[in-house]
Amino acid sequence: MFELKKMISALLMPLPAMLILGFIGLLILWFTRRKGLASCFIAFAFLGIFMVAFQPIATSLLRPLETENQPFVPSSTPVDYIMVLGSGHVIDKAMPITSELSRTALMRLSEGMRIYRLFPGAKLILSGYGGGSDISQARMMAKVALALGVNKSDILLLETARDTWEEAFQAASVVGNKNLVLVTSASHMTRALYEFNQAGLTPTPAPTNFLASNKIKQPWDRYAPKAKYLEQTERYWHETMGQIWQRIRDKAANVEKDKADEANKNADISPVEILSEDDSNTTL
Repeated sequence: MFELKKMISALLMPLPAMLILGFIGLLILWFTRRKGLASCFIAFAFLGIFMVAFQPIATSLLRPLETENQPFVPSSTPVDYIMVLGSGHVIDKAMPITSELSRTALMRLSEGMRIYRLFPGAKLILSGYGGGSDISQARMMAKVALALGVNKSDILLLETARDTWEEAFQAASVVGNKNLVLVTSASHMTRALYEFNQAGLTPTPAPTNFLASNKIKQPWDRYAPKAKYLEQTERYWHETMGQIWQRIRDKAANVEKDKADEANKNADISPVEILSEDDSNTTL
């Protein structure tokens, strides 16, 4: 189920979706006589690729999502744990260890370490599974953190969590009622906070890896389609699909809960009533 969800979401991202539409248009052009319909598909695909890589559109979509949570500002409130959510890595000995982390993971780890240095005694929780590699995302981030001076005794690893929901519930078993700062990408923070709240935690947000800026002035940078703006649109759409999935999942869970409650309510015999008088004197 997890792998299927990832595959479907990957195909629904803006660039693959536009390429699929363009390919359908080519098939119609090659194998049918409906040139008008084929032209519509191909034109829509080209226009779509331009729009999702166009800064005014991409930034207007992503920036409101990124600014829902303010950057972390130190206060007098103590911090017991700082949790950094994982986000991809490679294992390539031809690279320095910092380059083996994805840019997103490195940005998240950097912010986590910044906060860690502000609160001596805090523990750094690093999460993320292997994703098909021999070393988990959490362990790879730990290697970088150690290389940059973090004490080994201050690092805790959650190496089996595959998504934010699993990360949240695993963190709850570690953090308990202690103060937690949550570090993740600004675009992902709102969805992550929802999952952590569902797990019974109320972390302080520490968003990082902001991508969308409305301060770009140079017209050759602002109005030329670029891959970095395509990434902004992809981040927006990825989080939008994630929030839709959250609602579907929660609605399904509520339906199952309602069914279970209804079944218990309509039960003719309760577990206590089936005990005999002799059984009631038996120690369970």
